Amino acid sequence: MTEAPRPRAPQTAAPSSSMSMEELTRIATLYYVDGQTQEELSRRFGISRATVGRMLKRAQELGIVEIRVQHHPTLTVDLERELVRRFGISRALLSVDHQDPEKQRALLAGLVATWLDRNLSDGAIVAVGMGRNVSAVSEHAMSATRRAATFVCAIGGSYRGGETMNPDHICRRLAARFGGESETLYAPAMIDDPAVRTALLENDTVRQSLDKARRADVALVGIGDMSEDSNMVRMGWFSAQEIAEAKRVGTVGDMMGYDFIDIHGQPAMTPIQGRVVGLSATDLRRIPNVIAIAAESSKVTAVLGGLRTGTVNTLATTASNAMAVLHLDDAMRGGKAA
Repeated sequence: MTEAPRPRAPQTAAPSSSMSMEELTRIATLYYVDGQTQEELSRRFGISRATVGRMLKRAQELGIVEIRVQHHPTLTVDLERELVRRFGISRALLSVDHQDPEKQRALLAGLVATWLDRNLSDGAIVAVGMGRNVSAVSEHAMSATRRAATFVCAIGGSYRGGETMNPDHICRRLAARFGGESETLYAPAMIDDPAVRTALLENDTVRQSLDKARRADVALVGIGDMSEDSNMVRMGWFSAQEIAEAKRVGTVGDMMGYDFIDIHGQPAMTPIQGRVVGLSATDLRRIPNVIAIAAESSKVTAVLGGLRTGTVNTLATTASNAMAVLHLDDAMRGGKAA
């Protein structure tokens, strides 16, 4: 058993920033697991209640403690059922709405991570895409069960955009959290020259990794929207003008690896199509459970297009996005649900 921190006199109590990880973990366990109050902890360790509060906050900041809000299923059950019925998907994971985009992403990522923890089995292969929503799942995953799973990159990487745009980093975190190993796709995500892209796809090392991703039991992918301020523009993959041109010909978003689609779920006829080294929409359709994640309210049309591709088995989004998608689908059908 871990030895409790020695009591300190209130006037000489160390600030929470100087507390060791062991001490912060001990305090957090007593508070969140054993149910002791801050007043009881204050007396037990001879520190002020304010110091206890700062320690608990510091434990959250360091990831020792993660708080998740589990909304009651009756709040979203009707929306989930209608999404399943309307689009033929297997399930919908809908989070409560939050006005802060980062907290919204964290809430949704927690739902996906919890689903994976309950359903991921030994020997499972998980194909992993890129982006902030997919990365958030790896950051919020927690599991007491260790598995022999394989997390394999479903798209190449990019040094621009940090870890969220590198499936290799995401795979490594998922393997560390859930148990198992990660496999890197040794190729860049985007290639402008078609001949170079073809050569990379035919490379033995690249082909072996992609073949494993194609055999995945689960795929974690993001749904992207078409914004002149999107990640792909900020990273220099496409210019704002190219995105604007793509929107003019009906492009509403992308599935996983900038596999661009229109509102009907069909491949978009745009010059920025076909530059990715990774799985295609055809590949995704063969994977038993493709979990498509979209936390942002700007992605409603992209989500509708994504649902219509036939690649999505599990939709992970917000309750408000789900409602907006259903309303948009109704409007496009002349106000009549399917």
